[in-house]
Amino acid sequence: MKLQQTPSLATTRREVLAGAVGAVAAMLLSKGALAAEFHRFTHGAFDITVVSDGFLTLPAEVLLPDADPEQRKDFLSRLGGDASGARVQANVPLIRHGSDLILIDNGAGDNFQPSCGRLAENLKTIGVDPASITKVIFTHAHPDHSGATTTADGKLLYPNAQYYVSEAEWSFWTDPKFEEKQPAALHGFAKGAQRDLFAVKDRLTMVKPGSEILPGILAVETRGHTPGHISLHLAGDGGLLIGGDACTSDITFFEHPEWHFGFDTEPEIALKNRAMLLDRAASEKIKLLGYHWTYPGVGFVERKNAGYRFVAA
Repeated sequence: MKLQQTPSLATTRREVLAGAVGAVAAMLLSKGALAAEFHRFTHGAFDITVVSDGFLTLPAEVLLPDADPEQRKDFLSRLGGDASGARVQANVPLIRHGSDLILIDNGAGDNFQPSCGRLAENLKTIGVDPASITKVIFTHAHPDHSGATTTADGKLLYPNAQYYVSEAEWSFWTDPKFEEKQPAALHGFAKGAQRDLFAVKDRLTMVKPGSEILPGILAVETRGHTPGHISLHLAGDGGLLIGGDACTSDITFFEHPEWHFGFDTEPEIALKNRAMLLDRAASEKIKLLGYHWTYPGVGFVERKNAGYRFVAA
């Protein structure tokens, strides 16, 4: 296992609801073509396609734990849900840079809800074979972000890729005394993270915030959702921040950046880093890409009242 040495820059969990199986519309194309349904854009030296892994269905108490009953009803309706919860998308960036074909997270595979795990299927519709992926960078190791590392028979789904994860993320999930130190609600998450991270241990590079993971791709400190969560800053064109789960909704947490999210391991640190990310993006007019935002999840942050609003790119 390699350690990349580069300078550093400055609640209780509930079981998620099972989602209905979602059909992903995509036309069959010849190899190398891109379907119109997929959002593709260039950013500096990077060619980016946002590929869907499907969607998750999350309960109201995870999505909106701080909202009062009226607020909860309003936001669930705006999120397209009902009193029990709502769907959130899973947007995976596929980045072509030189000879590299890079995934930021690899989706859920068969290890989360049946309505997600569509990434490999959708990659094939745009002519991308899983064997052609050269790099996978994890923002963190929750099952909807790393669960597709292996197939049901334990083989690597992306067999030729090198993998990257933050050093803090590795240390947290692979701690031999994890179950002694952490609440029972996290034990299932840990088993999944260990399954995924240990599967690629011999091809894994651990990074720190501030590290240039690849030319033009910088790891940004956004711990809180997990202790080792990172976002990615891509150079060029004013900057692009790929936020993972640092801000899990382009509606709820833009309007109420002070509200908690039920799956944040370090809730107060998560709030602080979310506020820092949104403030920086608004001040510097940096483009953002959000994993669970309304597809394709690419746009800008503008200040509005005491919060923000999302402006699609």
